[in-house]
Parts: sequence; C-alpha cells; structure tokens
Amino acid sequence: MVRVTADLHIHSPFSAATSEKMTLHDLVRFSRIKGLNLLGTGDALHPSWLSILKQNLEETVMKGLYKLKGEGEDVLFLTQTEVGTVHVYEGKVRRIHHVILMPSLEVAEQLTDRLSKLTDLKADGRPVLTITPAELVETVIETSSDNFIFPAHAWTPWWSIFGSIGGVNRMEECYEDMTKHIYALETGLSSDPAMNWRLSALDRYTLLSSSDSHSPWPWRLGRECNVFELEEPSYKELIDAIKAKDPSRILFTIETPPEYGKYHYSGHRKCGVGPIPPSEARKIGYRCPVCGKRLTKGVEDRVEEMADRPKGFKPENAIPYIKVLPLAELIATALGVKGEQALYSSRVWDVYLNVVNVCGNELKALIESSREDIEKASTTIVADLVVKARENALKITPGFDGVYGRLQLENERGKPKKQRNLTDFLT
Repeated sequence: MVRVTADLHIHSPFSAATSEKMTLHDLVRFSRIKGLNLLGTGDALHPSWLSILKQNLEETVMKGLYKLKGEGEDVLFLTQTEVGTVHVYEGKVRRIHHVILMPSLEVAEQLTDRLSKLTDLKADGRPVLTITPAELVETVIETSSDNFIFPAHAWTPWWSIFGSIGGVNRMEECYEDMTKHIYALETGLSSDPAMNWRLSALDRYTLLSSSDSHSPWPWRLGRECNVFELEEPSYKELIDAIKAKDPSRILFTIETPPEYGKYHYSGHRKCGVGPIPPSEARKIGYRCPVCGKRLTKGVEDRVEEMADRPKGFKPENAIPYIKVLPLAELIATALGVKGEQALYSSRVWDVYLNVVNVCGNELKALIESSREDIEKASTTIVADLVVKARENALKITPGFDGVYGRLQLENERGKPKKQRNLTDFLT
C-alpha cells in the first residue's frame, strides 16, 4: 500500500490574484517541503496553462498521474481545474464554484474545446459559465465518463453551493437530475468535517479538503489536504476510493481549524466590525451596527441554519480528520513576528527550515514528530504550539468577512486576549 497525501484543488498563474511563482518547478519544490506527493494541476482548461502542462509533464506508469520532466516521481500531478457557474434559481442569482478532476491532459483538451464555445477560457484560469450546474455536469460527464466533479469550498458566502449569498439549501437544488453524478464536496477552510456531519443530507458524500492555493508557499499549499492509502496509485483508484467513501483507502483529511478561515464568523470588514458570533449576529438581524449594511454571514451561522443534528454528532461512516495550522503561522506567532510579510521573514523561514530538516517535512512535524525533536529544531514555544494544535487547544480569534482568523498566545496571566463582542462596536 502506498500513502498518498493529496491537495486536489490549486490554481495557476493564469487565475486572478494568483502568484506568478505558481510554476510547476516551485510546486514540486514546496510540495516536498510540505509533505505532499500528489497535486492537482490547477486551471487545466486555460489554453496557455494547458500548453505548459503538456510540454512539461509526462505520464507515469500510474495511469492518469503525471510527473514533471527531469524530476522524480515523489511529487505527481493530477489533471484538475475549477469552474464557476452563474444561473438563476427561484428568482435569485446563484454563483457556484466546482472542482473538476480529469483522467488525462487529453481529456482536459477535449473539455476545453467544448466549453470554449460558451466563454473565453483565456480570460481567467478559473472560467465562469452562464449555464446551470446541471448543464455543466452533463457536459463534463459527456466529455468523459471518468471525469469527476464536486462543489468547491461548499460554505464560502460567495461562489459556493451552500453559501449564504449565492448558494442553495440542498444538493439537488444545485445539480438537479445530475446530482447522481456528485459523490463528494470540498469543506473549505471555514468549515470542518464535524460541522458538515450536522447535516444528514450530506452523509452519502465524501468530504474532501484542499488548499485552493493561489501561491506555492507551504503556509498556503497543502494547508488542507487528503491522506489516502492506495494499493496501486492511479487516477482511477483514487476516484474509486472517493466514490466508495472507503475508509480503508481514505485514511483521514488534514484541516485547518475552521476559526482560521476567512468566513467562519459574521462581520463587516469595511467598518472593522467582527468577528461576531452567531448568537450576537442574529440579535442584530445580521446588520452592521456601524453603517447598517448587511453583515457577511459566517459559515458557522449558515451551518447552524441548515443543520438537523446537534453539535458533536458523528455519523457511523465518517472519515476521520486532523486539525493543524501551518507551521510557519505557529513559528511567526511564537517569535512575535507580525505584519503582512511575517511569514516571509528570514527569522520565520530559518526556524521553519530547521524544523523541516529535522522532522523530514512540515506535515510530519505537525502530526508525527516528537515534541523533543521540534523543540530541538526551534523553540519551546513553537513546540508547545504544535502540541496544542494536535490537542485542538489553540486559541484562535475567528476569521470574518475575508479576514483570516488570528492565532493567540496566552498573556502573562495565562488567559487569552479578550475577544471583542458586539457592544465593543457600538458608539
């Protein structure tokens, strides 16, 4: 059996707001540091990126999986893209993103030919189509019955199947008669499997986790991923495992704490209002107490609206998961390095590489390595934070309205810094 740690949803330099460093060589380089050995290609329908993929990747004996020419087979690629659809359902515009996995670059080329009749695929690596999700699924499956499609970041307020702004309430309301071809959904950063377990309607679907990364840095790439154990890794075996929701082949998913996600709680970033917990947001009717405009409703709130089970419920067939925060985030917090460029600082990067060199890769450090090894390579506080992450004991100020959650260190009295509540925003 072969352990496969897979990030199945990323982007290329041809997607908006994506780093120019999202090159195949950098993706391989940082995957090794992170501990990933399978990546989606990202944006496989963009003509320029598809051309780069065809020129630089070659298929391995593991059918449907590609390696970068001149490199080993320790990091492989699977043909992947993300597509948006815009349609009207019950008088409201619905904007939904979908991940598509394909068995080969040739199939991606065939799908490109079909979808190019509907939109300009050169405009963005993540194209938007004015068709229904059901029509998209039909086209994807007609192109190849081996194609695999599922909703991306299912709970994000914008552009997701259950999003509070542009989503729906049931899988069937999105995919209609094509729902039979949907076997999975991507939970997204602001929700975790336990939140999704609260909806009995989702029991039949495999919950996948991916980074949706727009940069190759290891605090983005693989921050969420899936761990498989496959007898003979190939595109077909991977998809079969997902379709079967097979716990013997899908060992667990790796998740960031949902509080870390940019939309976990409600808030209004422009007015500096947030994070607001669900009970407080409901009291004010999801209106900003400063300007009166609607708050961006948090994923926690949206799950609560749709749930038919209590918190803590776990289905019998649930795939396990592990919560971690990117190692660089833990190091920056431990060292007191702050600001937008904190994760790029030499102080953080030097400690990060020390830990990776001692432990083998980042995911091993976060999940498997001893506290002693981590402390030897870094500091006592870094080691403490890694252990707390494993114990789900980190203190995180929840993210809201596009603002990432923030890891808190305990203050001198051993208590976390006070989180503001609704009255703090009122004048």
